[in-house]
Amino acid sequence: MVLPGTTLFPHALLPLHIFEPRYRAMLTFALEEDRAFCIAMVRPGKDDWTGPRDFVHTAGLGLIRACVSRPDGTSNLVLQGLARVHLSEFEEQEGFVLAQISSVLTTPATEDGQAAAGQVRLLCQRFKEKGVDLPQNFEEYLNQISEPGVLADVVANTFVAGARERQRLLEQPSEDKRLALLVRYLKRELRNN
Repeated sequence: MVLPGTTLFPHALLPLHIFEPRYRAMLTFALEEDRAFCIAMVRPGKDDWTGPRDFVHTAGLGLIRACVSRPDGTSNLVLQGLARVHLSEFEEQEGFVLAQISSVLTTPATEDGQAAAGQVRLLCQRFKEKGVDLPQNFEEYLNQISEPGVLADVVANTFVAGARERQRLLEQPSEDKRLALLVRYLKRELRNN
């Protein structure tokens, strides 16, 4: 599924309303197969896409956790992010695109990444202190996360608003660099709040 300004991070949930005929067909296909599909972002500067050159090829693979079909043919669903993937070998089918996917291999955090993860946790606390509404049970969930890469994805999904910044975080295979970028973006978000 190709959407403007939308990023699906691993470990994040994305609610979607499916109404376009091409995505209704895609949803039917996904439900009949493995209940999974990818979310790719339309390239910056484009309003929509007509082919693979119009969207980024690093995407989030998601599992359909819940899907409610409505009498008018539309559907509401919740997609759970599973992994970063690279898309290639595109084939159009009934208005949506099938692609080969390969995992984006990530480099685990070193001591630098662990230190940045600590900064991320402190910055999350500053959002709370500034009165920013946090998702229900967010703090409890955050306290259960021990892996720096998972922490980066969950926090980026919650606090980073800019589409380009979110995409850069999704595309970054190094957890150290991803966490450093996230610290920079969180500081900017805090200044703007």
